[in-house]
Amino acid sequence: MIYISENLLKEIESNAERKYPNECCGIIFGKTENDIKNAMFTKEINNSFGEGEEYHRFLINAEDMMKSELYAREKGIDIVGFYHSHPDAQAVPSEYDRVHAMPIYSYIITSVIKGKIGRTKSYELHDNKFMEEEIDFI
Repeated sequence: MIYISENLLKEIESNAERKYPNECCGIIFGKTENDIKNAMFTKEINNSFGEGEEYHRFLINAEDMMKSELYAREKGIDIVGFYHSHPDAQAVPSEYDRVHAMPIYSYIITSVIKGKIGRTKSYELHDNKFMEEEIDFI
């Protein structure tokens, strides 16, 4: 389960609308205790996928990931997950998402249909399969 404020979720959705028709992406910081994730804030990351691919793929490069991990360590917090959008597609993980995902993290996906927010869902990877994760508001 991931706990998130309504304002933080709106920030993620706003980012998805702004980046449309490309995928947006970012990192979710917070605290994890007993498999419960509490989202505190996010950091928008530039989609590093090459031109012509960023409309249906996202990539957080190694340098951005390393900086984010160091920042979290310095602040005594955790990276609890990642977010990205699916332009003109459902908020369901793709095969690409599954192959590149890691267990324990939350993966929030926002659907953007014709430039407007659709559904937002969260998933966790268990036994190499995505399971929908409950989003609850703080």
